[in-house]
Amino acid sequence: MIRPRPAAAAAAPPAGPATAGVQRQAPLPSGARVRLAFEAAAQRYHRGALLQRAMAWRLALLQRDVPLPAGPRLDLGGGSGSLAQALDAWGIPGLTVVDQVDELLDLAAPRPTRRWDLRRGLPPLARAPALVASNFALQWLPRPEHHLRHWCDALAPGGSLLLALPVAGSFPQWHQAAAAAGVPCTAMAFPAAERLVKTAGQVLLLRRLERRRFTRHWSSPLAFLQALRDLGLAASGHPALGPGQLRALQRHWPAAARGGVAISWQVLLLQGRRRPAPASGQGP
Repeated sequence: MIRPRPAAAAAAPPAGPATAGVQRQAPLPSGARVRLAFEAAAQRYHRGALLQRAMAWRLALLQRDVPLPAGPRLDLGGGSGSLAQALDAWGIPGLTVVDQVDELLDLAAPRPTRRWDLRRGLPPLARAPALVASNFALQWLPRPEHHLRHWCDALAPGGSLLLALPVAGSFPQWHQAAAAAGVPCTAMAFPAAERLVKTAGQVLLLRRLERRRFTRHWSSPLAFLQALRDLGLAASGHPALGPGQLRALQRHWPAAARGGVAISWQVLLLQGRRRPAPASGQGP
């Protein structure tokens, strides 16, 4: 599939671990900043986003025995197509991968793809979708609850929502270190799980809800921050810390029991279904 590409933006100078995230020019609008970060990191993200890949397979497992009506099947913010791939492996084929980053969509081939900025809502092809699936994408949108409600309302009767994303309560070690160091915490602000569940529950029958905690280890806080940058995940929208602030953050980061430092995610997984249309001759 051939997609028009925008003119390339000038590349920013590379940053080493000691300067990871240091802002050297006026910040771009949030959507553009996120897009440029993923454009630069597409191959690394495809290979290295291990938690996202694991959650894709978990989501596919939640959906595998749920019948779907006729209609489009969408992987929203699907990047290189890991969720579409996992669903296909469990017998749920035919998803169109929707994303605004061409470099990621190229990696989703030969699956159908659509270049689209989800900040504009659902793409035109998404009338009465049978399946709206999204893995680690909703948190990048402004007003996540608003977009989630739009996705739920758009589903066909009997259609399914399949969702995973990090939520509030993630990165407690980072928040603790920033508070102890007296520097701003530049971690991304994640939506509250309870509000997302309430929003989806106003429209859907929620069949599966899971809250999971995952912890990974790095040799140092700066190694973790550089890993975020390398994967395109550092576009949080906060003004970046200077070198002195980064050193203070590193000094106050709690050490992990096994050495190095730990970082934890709280992840919400949700599978819900819109009520099927009433049978012919029956009331609502």
